[in-house]
Amino acid sequence: MKNIYSEDAFTGLEAAIVLIAFVVVAAVFSYVVLGAGFFTSQTAQATVHTGVQQASSSMELVGNVYGIKHDTLNYLKYANVTVALTAGGTPMDLSAMVVSYTDNNQGHNANVKNNSAGLFDCSVADDGGTGAGQEWCIAQKINYVTGTATTGATLDNNAQMVIMVGLPPSATPNTKFTINFQPAVGAVLPISRTIPGGLTAVQPLY
Repeated sequence: MKNIYSEDAFTGLEAAIVLIAFVVVAAVFSYVVLGAGFFTSQTAQATVHTGVQQASSSMELVGNVYGIKHDTLNYLKYANVTVALTAGGTPMDLSAMVVSYTDNNQGHNANVKNNSAGLFDCSVADDGGTGAGQEWCIAQKINYVTGTATTGATLDNNAQMVIMVGLPPSATPNTKFTINFQPAVGAVLPISRTIPGGLTAVQPLY
């Protein structure tokens, strides 16, 4: 009996199935490759933006660092540091800044806390040599135009801030210390100074 079914149709159908399978696999592969490419591009873009933000948000030291002697004891109670933005820097909020202190007398504080009385209130009580007053505050804002300057603890362009950092009783004569200012965004500003052998009420530190 003659076979009325043709195998040519099945061959064409099989070829179509294989072709469709290849197209689907190629589409999925292309989607994965494009997705990975977009993700890589976005990651690279975010990295560039973060790098630019970090590089453009940096502080620098302005002028001298001054040490203020304790009223009755022979160590520096405070260090006054004036900071400003680097040229072309973007405004920086110092309210979240982390300040740390170390010296060669094993004095160490990983985070000199914000002044409990308020960031702009530098009337810290006498610590009596216990180091309990080791806090930092913004003692003065310079070159801020009244009514137009950014309020709060934001360091603006062409402006300066005098930061008062409380020092521990280990900040005695001939001691070398380092204060690190780590803003929320931007590079760390390390300041190293040596306390002179004889202390006066106020002295520049070098």
